[in-house]
Amino acid sequence: MSLSTDQIQNQVVAEHFDVIVIGSGFAGLAAAIEAMRAGASVCVLEKMKAAGGNSIISDGGIAVPASREQAEQHIEDSKELFYEDMMRAGLFFNRPALVRTLADNANDAFEWTKSYLGVPYLDKIEIFGGHSVARCFTAKGITGGTIIKQMLEKVKELKIPIRYQHKFLEFLREENGNIVGMRILRGYDYLHPEAGEKVRLYANRGIVLATGGFGADVAFRQAQDPRLDENLDTTNKPFATAEALQEVLRIGAQPVDLSKVQLGPWASPNERGYGVGPYFSEYVVFQYGIVVDPDTGKRFCNELADRKTLSDALLSIGHPCVGIADQACVERSGWSIEKCLKKGVVKSFDSIESLAEEYSIPIDSLKHTIELFNQDIQTGKDSLFDKPILEDAPKIQNPPFFAMRLWPKVHFTMGGVGINERAEVLDRDGRPIPHLFAAGEVTGGVHGASRLGSCSITDCLVFGKIAGKNAAVIGSCTKS
Repeated sequence: MSLSTDQIQNQVVAEHFDVIVIGSGFAGLAAAIEAMRAGASVCVLEKMKAAGGNSIISDGGIAVPASREQAEQHIEDSKELFYEDMMRAGLFFNRPALVRTLADNANDAFEWTKSYLGVPYLDKIEIFGGHSVARCFTAKGITGGTIIKQMLEKVKELKIPIRYQHKFLEFLREENGNIVGMRILRGYDYLHPEAGEKVRLYANRGIVLATGGFGADVAFRQAQDPRLDENLDTTNKPFATAEALQEVLRIGAQPVDLSKVQLGPWASPNERGYGVGPYFSEYVVFQYGIVVDPDTGKRFCNELADRKTLSDALLSIGHPCVGIADQACVERSGWSIEKCLKKGVVKSFDSIESLAEEYSIPIDSLKHTIELFNQDIQTGKDSLFDKPILEDAPKIQNPPFFAMRLWPKVHFTMGGVGINERAEVLDRDGRPIPHLFAAGEVTGGVHGASRLGSCSITDCLVFGKIAGKNAAVIGSCTKS
């Protein structure tokens, strides 16, 4: 919406802030905190009744290269290796400057969460598919909610207001195109989307878009990739939609890789949404167990491959497959699967024969597959798919045996609005749009064709901090 200067000045202003942040997940809260620390007055808008978005239901994993904890455990890692892993997983669709920025600032963001926010992490360091070494830390409680809780406490301490049930509608611009604020729906109700009143908010310095991805927006995601119809479930909350992204694209922002949508290969068709199954599949099966095609009883992939490779492999089979591990694998992983068992997503068996019968797997073929994999554990090299054999990996041989059906779900949208390494939103000619910044899943170019596990939180924190600080500082300098 374009307004004349007189029109803007004559309107009743609901509220005025230096920086307005749209979204209250990892990226949005990081931006708000850093903008306030940079001397700006800040407001956070959240369309739902509570903060956190998809961030609060994540597993709380953050990828950090060249950390002090890795050095203490004699894990050799570097920013350069992290950069190379991300580029390779992204099939080099990534924008190198963004990946460099992420790699260079990941450790600082991690330390910030510990020393400034007080986020507690588990002692262990994990390796997930596509990473060359163990570099993934998990917040205590195995949930992003642990991080969000500490961020909200800091927001409260800094007296940053969060306006709940405030849905972003459109930007307000002067006749010369400068963005000066936004129109929002105050009192928004997800169950009654027409409820609420339309009001205007104004930003003196900058606006940070941190509205997340569009994994639950079937119409928008299917427009990017026709395969992603309503028959494919998503791990996202139902409000992970594209309206804010569509608005920023409407005013001329650069679209980047919108068709690059990641599927989560660790999901189960036996539960809705993200569920609890990934605690078994990603932390136990992919690291120490095997995945087989129930029709053949054979493995068909490297279970520790990146998410795109593994999801594509599952889809090529054409039906749900079965992840298998035993008690020794669970114990070696150090993770509890009690929730998975209680919900019935993971099932326990006294013998391989009973497991095979449950999933209609040819027993002789399955036994041969397990025998060959156990031999590879002994030699330390996967003879079929070059899966990394982790140190002290146990053989799959003693009951109870555990299994879970696997089928991909829409999980993360790598595509979004174009930004530069200062988190400034770019127009279609690659020039920064004054006063407009973005961070997190709403942006494109960081992860390319496929995001590595645990890199999303790193991305949100690094670019959220950058966006918030620059909205307060660069936004102030460029204001006309």
